[in-house]
Amino acid sequence: MTVTAVLDRDPHPSQRPLPRLFGRGALALVLVAYTIYTLGPFLWLATMSVRTTAEISADHYAWPRPFHWEQFRSAWVDSDFATYFWNSTMVVVGAVAVVTFVGAAAAHALARYRFRGNRLIYSILFSSIIFPPQITLISLYQILVDYNLYNSLVGLSLVYVSLQLPLTVYLLEGFFARIPQDLFDAAKMDGYGDLEIFWRIVLPVGMPAIATTLILNFIQLWNEFLFAVVLITDPEKRTLPIGIRAFMGDHFQDIGMIATGVMISVIPVIVAYVFFSEKLIRGMTAGAIK
Repeated sequence: MTVTAVLDRDPHPSQRPLPRLFGRGALALVLVAYTIYTLGPFLWLATMSVRTTAEISADHYAWPRPFHWEQFRSAWVDSDFATYFWNSTMVVVGAVAVVTFVGAAAAHALARYRFRGNRLIYSILFSSIIFPPQITLISLYQILVDYNLYNSLVGLSLVYVSLQLPLTVYLLEGFFARIPQDLFDAAKMDGYGDLEIFWRIVLPVGMPAIATTLILNFIQLWNEFLFAVVLITDPEKRTLPIGIRAFMGDHFQDIGMIATGVMISVIPVIVAYVFFSEKLIRGMTAGAIK
């Protein structure tokens, strides 16, 4: 054995894992603390959703005794939450579907084809992201009135499309621009047309980014309140955020039913994240890996 080999040997091999163990323990402690911090309000809301307003007023943080599961039935049936839920589903699902398809097609065209006005269109879309969407509320209201779409679920869905489309195109364009040109050249050699390239190459390869924008748009629109409360006045056409507001009176607020309504509105978001969380993570980290 050479002298160099002897010197390179660790005299205390059993002590080397200790710093790594302490590092992992500290990281685990931070993750646990952050999880408790983020889940705390959600768990508190969940407990309030099965308590009455009188019980919550008596003790804000007490454990439910008993569990008032009938509040979910009362909110769903008696308070028309079933109608609000389906209104939100139709508006949001329709808007997200249109935004995803149109946004993906527009992003592919801006990323892959060079034509006059390409960067001008991109700059206009990017500039629309900078300004807050609330400044367009009055103009959108007037447009819907002129086209007889005010107080209409179709009109609200079109407004949601106009709000989310620029950001969707901006996010997808950056991802689609990284797709290797060799894939498109090989597809053209195989006789694929532009539409076939979009359907068979761009959409499958870009699915992580598309799933990311889909989830972000769904969460944003599902919880949207300002445009819905201004553009919808008919009680039968209310969406979930407006329906929850109905429990907030000027002199009395039914806190228990508000919590129950919020829990009902949260369930679709949790389900969407569970099914698309893997693609969401892949899409958000795609740009970090070369």
